Amino acid sequence: MNSKRLNYYQAAPQAMKAMLGLEKAASESILPGSLRELVRIRASQINGCAYCIDMHTTDATKAGESVRRLMAVSAWKETPFFDERERAALLWTETLTLVAANHAPDEIYEEVAAVFNDQELAELTFVIAAINAWNRFGVGFGMQPE
Repeated sequence: MNSKRLNYYQAAPQAMKAMLGLEKAASESILPGSLRELVRIRASQINGCAYCIDMHTTDATKAGESVRRLMAVSAWKETPFFDERERAALLWTETLTLVAANHAPDEIYEEVAAVFNDQELAELTFVIAAINAWNRFGVGFGMQPE
């Protein structure tokens, strides 16, 4: 963490407790862990959160994700490395991470909803919301990978 910026864990412990609860719920999702990590990586790339990119690529690698696929996450549309559900999750991740620019149009929602059931889609959205919140802490408070 940039030593010139505050330690948000210490400054707002009750809020951090709530964030950790959200993260715990997201980590208990019925969605595969590998899919959740791809989503976290893609949102963190878009948001420029070096700390989260480092954390989640490390976690994904430890869980068996290939370096080749991790290197291609930012170009997922142009590669054959991702299956239909992963592509839909990455599309939803980009759509919600950039919601101010595109407002989550019906055609994208329908494309994503066609491959995820209601519970999966809700949980996917929670994972995306959580990583976007963490990215704001990481970027806002200047967190850096060790």
